[in-house]
Amino acid sequence: MSVAMSTSVTGADFDTVTAKTREALKDNGFGVLTEIDMQATLKAKLGEDMERYLILGACNPPLAHRAVTAEKRIGVLLPCNVVVREDPQDSATVHVEAMNPQLMAQVIDNPELAAIADEVTAKIRAVVDTVADALRTA
Repeated sequence: MSVAMSTSVTGADFDTVTAKTREALKDNGFGVLTEIDMQATLKAKLGEDMERYLILGACNPPLAHRAVTAEKRIGVLLPCNVVVREDPQDSATVHVEAMNPQLMAQVIDNPELAAIADEVTAKIRAVVDTVADALRTA
């Protein structure tokens, strides 16, 4: 099983890919609860430079509620992180990556999570595919 679902976009700038990712998340029922700007954080805390790298902590409230109701420990795996990052070798390429939600069901052995993980996987896959399709045709 793959750890992540991802796409790479060449020719669209980082801000455009980020905006399209946020839009696709919203269209699939996700809100962004947290945002971590790794580039700014590592520069401020360590004085280190790196490419643009943003972690969006996304949550679909109805699915999160079902998951937490089925298994209280699932909170350690929430929210769903979606990463938008520039390729360190080619700043014209931006990657969008998300953890494969199927791993939730494997990490916490609870059969009730399997159906929820299937739904989350379909929605996250739709987000990644939407970003790829929208920016490929732009």
